[in-house]
Amino acid sequence: MKIGLILPGFSAHEDDWCIPALLRLVRQLATRAEIHVFTLRYPYRKGHYKVCEARVHALGGGAPTRVWRALLLARGLAAIAAEHRRRPFQVFHAVWADEPGYLAVKAGRLLGIPSVVSLFGGELVRLSDIGYGGQLSLISRHLIRVALCQATCITAGSTYLQRLARPYRFDENLFPIAIGVDTSLFFPRYHVPRMDLAGEKRLLHVASLVPVKDQATLLRSMAHVVKHEPTTHLHLVGDGPLRIFLQQLTVSLNLTGHVTFHGHVSHERLPAYYSAADVCVLSSRHEGQEMVTLEAAACARSSVGTAVGVLADLTSAARTVPVRDSEALAQELIALLQDPNRRLQMGLAAREKVETRFSLIRSVEAFWKLYKQLDDRAQISQI
Repeated sequence: MKIGLILPGFSAHEDDWCIPALLRLVRQLATRAEIHVFTLRYPYRKGHYKVCEARVHALGGGAPTRVWRALLLARGLAAIAAEHRRRPFQVFHAVWADEPGYLAVKAGRLLGIPSVVSLFGGELVRLSDIGYGGQLSLISRHLIRVALCQATCITAGSTYLQRLARPYRFDENLFPIAIGVDTSLFFPRYHVPRMDLAGEKRLLHVASLVPVKDQATLLRSMAHVVKHEPTTHLHLVGDGPLRIFLQQLTVSLNLTGHVTFHGHVSHERLPAYYSAADVCVLSSRHEGQEMVTLEAAACARSSVGTAVGVLADLTSAARTVPVRDSEALAQELIALLQDPNRRLQMGLAAREKVETRFSLIRSVEAFWKLYKQLDDRAQISQI
């Protein structure tokens, strides 16, 4: 089977993680099929190369102007059609429903190939006050609507995303398939170096320091937590444009001794951070699927966070609170920090949930089954 994966960005070489979940997905799919990755924006150069036995067609990115966007999509369609003439594709699969989804649908209709569009990010939200979401732009709204209404099928990795997608496709072709976590990298480690002094209760937050992750609410929540649990320490892993602001907020909230900014940590080092934490916490205003929560769960760590993304699907393995509610977040964190047995049980339940639904192997099996069904259906329709 020959599959065309259409992505906004992909690894420039074997050691470039770019979007780790997609790199690992491609690596697994490439053991079963001939995979061609068409990457639109990253790397910022045109060219052809191989990663994980997949053939990558880099289209060169560029500034996201209206004219350039149209040229990029036209160039992508031409590249897909040219590769199809060499040997036909059986399925096109786009991750993200804006540019990749639109391109997958148009290529599929042009060439008579079924198309899968996987929701993964902020395509279906509009957070005007922070300039976030695919619904902010008229052009993006058009691309997303075409992709979701015309795709052969849609997949969404969380109930939250499925709910956002239903106005576009309320039918049997909306599938609950997650892009799973690699449990060979993320698993419980019970003998790891602690991130700070012994005796502290460790909260871990892994995310870029950008407005949609809303670390300001997390820090305000932390101010409540330390009043009840003064040995609590928050570890922030990730970097971004809000780092200076968040460091200043930490000082103004008198949290200097309770918060550590670790900056960027390489993907392969993250399991040790998860395993060293007592509780993982996420304060985002929006998440599509929330890979960091699944990584924490795979390491048998419970999570507390806002009711977006995949957290609600972990049921007994996680706790959710309303977006931007620092007091509710603090209350859940305090309750969990004060109950080690509950943390342990939630962590074990989280690991089990990953193994039964959210592992990379489960995802590959689900996508492969879907590809085969679509290919069989396409062949029958041609008879």
